[in-house]
Amino acid sequence: MRRLVTPPMLAKHVLAIVLIGGFLALGWWQVSRASAGNTLSWAYAFEWPVFAGFVGFLWYREIREALGFPAVRRAANGPEASAGTEASSASATSEPVPTPVLPPVLGTRAPKIGSGFRRPVLVPRQPVAAPAPAGPDPELDEYNDYLAWLNANPGAKASAYPGRRRGPG
Repeated sequence: MRRLVTPPMLAKHVLAIVLIGGFLALGWWQVSRASAGNTLSWAYAFEWPVFAGFVGFLWYREIREALGFPAVRRAANGPEASAGTEASSASATSEPVPTPVLPPVLGTRAPKIGSGFRRPVLVPRQPVAAPAPAGPDPELDEYNDYLAWLNANPGAKASAYPGRRRGPG
């Protein structure tokens, strides 16, 4: 039970209670609006309690995970095992069916060593060299001249730009 009173679990409890209460209050508010004549609110009146139920379901799953209940149970003592048929004796001698390994829920506990989770491999990367300029670009030079003119004339409008200065002549 101590696992249910850790700071992360207490935050989850508070969040779940606030969300469930808020969703139910919003559902009741929509019922009052729907009874006043707003027909669209009938859909919301049923939608908000569904949201509250979903939060309750997630909260239940978090509590079960924190207490250590397995997510997938083995059917070791199923109805076939109790029957005295040849099929049950044949299945008893065969290898047991392995249960699937499920990933842990984030925030509950760290993965165990040997559980199938591996650290990512960090590969050193070579810096990508920038391609060499292909030569002078007249459009880029003209744009840079335009930006230089705007910087030199901060109060001027863009329409007052005299055009590119092409040197003497």
